Amino acid sequence: MRLGVAVWRSNQKGPITALRQLLLLRHAKSLWDDPKLSDHARPLNARGRASARAMREVMRDLGLSPDVVLVSSARRTLQTLECLGPWQELPLIEPLDALYLASARSMLEVVNDITDTVRSVLLIGHNPGLHELAMILAGAQAFAQVMPSTQTPTSEPASFGTDNHMLERLAEGYPTGALAEFSVAGPWHQLGEGGGRLVRFLAPRDLPDAPA
Repeated sequence: MRLGVAVWRSNQKGPITALRQLLLLRHAKSLWDDPKLSDHARPLNARGRASARAMREVMRDLGLSPDVVLVSSARRTLQTLECLGPWQELPLIEPLDALYLASARSMLEVVNDITDTVRSVLLIGHNPGLHELAMILAGAQAFAQVMPSTQTPTSEPASFGTDNHMLERLAEGYPTGALAEFSVAGPWHQLGEGGGRLVRFLAPRDLPDAPA
């Protein structure tokens, strides 16, 4: 798992920045109507492609430009990534088998292995692991403050200054094509439970150009 990450780890240079950005994107909607295809080989459907392209435009408008993209090796995640291009500045892209249907803890291990000179990372993956990872990063106390009955996977301290409405939406679910942006104050290798501030949470229904 970490051999692929090491390819770009050794090539990064420059000062370590204090505030980092982690973008978690679930793959867009995919096809289910071909029983001959394995789950790993399922492509996006037309609606999924349109939603991913709409997310591309919103990411550009918001200035969300990752330095590194870590993407599951599944066909639907790779096609989601294709829909985000062309990039204004091409990021370093690392497809990883370890991200295919990965658990939250496995994804967090991959993020922890990122060199601290990388400022912004986009991770494209799958539920339920991606949703669970976002919940872990936001922190249990943050959810307890806005939704006292919400069950969360950790009892660690909450992250700092998170908007209540976004937390409520995140707790409700992580639909296909949704994007969560986290600010990370510490180094990547120390990121853990409650270590991220949820800056925004966008689902395809929020996007002006996404299909109805």
